[in-house]
Amino acid sequence: MSWGTELWDQFDNLDKHTQWGIDFLERYAKFVKERLDIEQNYAKQLRSLVKKYCPKRSKDEEPRFTSCLSFYSVLNELNDYAGQREVVAEEMAQRVYGELMRYSQDLKAERKHHLQEGRKAQQYLDHCWKQMDNSKKKFERECKEAEKSQITFDRLDNDINATKSEVEKAKAQFYLRTHMADESKNEYAAQLQNFNAEQWKHFNNSIPHIFKNLQAMDERRTVKLGETYRSFAEAERRVIPIVSKCLEGMVSAAKAVDERRDSGIVVESFKSGFDPPGDFPFEDYSQNLSRTGSDGTISNTPKGDREKDGAPGPRPDPKQHPMSRTKNKLWLFGKKPKAPSLEDFSHLPPEQRRKRLQQRIDELNKELQKEMDQRDALNKMKDVYEKNPQMGDPSSLQPKISETICNMEKLRSEIHKNETWLSEVEGKQSSRGDRRHSADNHHHAPQGRESPEGSYTDDTSQEHHTPHHRPKSPPSVNPAPDPHEFDDEFDDDDPLPVIGHCKALYSFDGQNEGTLVMAEDEVLYIIEEDKGDGWTRARKQSGEEGYVPSSYVDITLEKNSKGAVTYI
Repeated sequence: MSWGTELWDQFDNLDKHTQWGIDFLERYAKFVKERLDIEQNYAKQLRSLVKKYCPKRSKDEEPRFTSCLSFYSVLNELNDYAGQREVVAEEMAQRVYGELMRYSQDLKAERKHHLQEGRKAQQYLDHCWKQMDNSKKKFERECKEAEKSQITFDRLDNDINATKSEVEKAKAQFYLRTHMADESKNEYAAQLQNFNAEQWKHFNNSIPHIFKNLQAMDERRTVKLGETYRSFAEAERRVIPIVSKCLEGMVSAAKAVDERRDSGIVVESFKSGFDPPGDFPFEDYSQNLSRTGSDGTISNTPKGDREKDGAPGPRPDPKQHPMSRTKNKLWLFGKKPKAPSLEDFSHLPPEQRRKRLQQRIDELNKELQKEMDQRDALNKMKDVYEKNPQMGDPSSLQPKISETICNMEKLRSEIHKNETWLSEVEGKQSSRGDRRHSADNHHHAPQGRESPEGSYTDDTSQEHHTPHHRPKSPPSVNPAPDPHEFDDEFDDDDPLPVIGHCKALYSFDGQNEGTLVMAEDEVLYIIEEDKGDGWTRARKQSGEEGYVPSSYVDITLEKNSKGAVTYI
């Protein structure tokens, strides 16, 4: 339907309708503005929330639990999701709100132009109507005056008393008024014809054209609204694939939670490696008391403590009495003292020490590679300056190159030092592994048997096999170590964890301080491996600790034990 033909007389209503259309468009633009503000605030709050709950510690201090790692993955996905909300807000701001505001200004200008043309056409038609109406009124007035003059002329013409001059004068007045009425009639007819022509032109040409333009403008406004509705939805639809990936990532993070693995991490993190404390031995302080024959009392010392392996046990040494070490184990029920941190990590168990040394070597190698890259870049720049002096002075780079080379030498020295410590740890572990391997093969000693000092001999004449029946004379041991060396190690309040067990191949009297007495075939706990000096630290079932010759025992290490407490 056309507004020009159907609504030719509804100029005012169309004026109101087009104004309502622009107001509605601006109202929708305001809605979009508030919506994108909500999206921006939502994204900002999400990012603040993620930042609040993200860990602020370094990666080395991060918990390794799958539940924590999954939560951090959820936070990362939520941060990406917040980014998509920002994309939605940006799309709405540019493609919807901005477009609507620009289009609203264009609509206002176009509507104003069309309405001004309509008002001008209406004003011209009103002017034509006023001219026609004035000529009509004039014609009516002249006709009335002509009728009055005719009545006056007829009355004087029939009056016998009227003079001839009065009659002639009335006649002339009548002819004048009649002539003026005829002219007014012609003018009125002309104005009427002109008005009818302008009115036909107004309602058949001008107004339909103006209303057609207004209709086209309003229809474009409606189309623009539909397009912005679609753009509004497309802004959401475009981010749906990425949002779906974010949600899938959250679901995958949820599936990655492993309660058994977390439990294992708890065990690995807090396991001390120590055995539960054993029974306290009975200490008989009445052995030195003299008893009379009539006393008739019997010692309350349990038989198991008086006799061990069919023979009376040795009298305990007050310096190494199990009771003195048992008291030191009470920290298991309280807070464990923190071990001092040393540069070579010697305070750590072997496996933990090896890992820490390897980690440090890797970090130093990365730093060394950075310094090497910087040196190469400086040398290239120096070559460019030498070839093109106008670009710079080559000598200005020499201090930086020298500093870089100095840093490289320091890093190489650190790497060499740490590699030496690492090879020391790995050498001890491999030597202990060879010893376990030889014990598993019926105690066959390898070619070049390890000496008590930790060295090897290549003399094939020394190669022998330990027979099934042990020889009566034990192998020689190197001289007893410094007693103060053992005293320093026994001064540590922390009892060492059990890393294996051994069986005595020969008896050992343990006369030197710091050594441990053992009988043939006695089973002992291993708490420290041979460090290359030919001595192994062991613990009896009674809790007494000391060193025994490594060649006197058959050692079996636990496969799952690293002999270390896991430090967190």
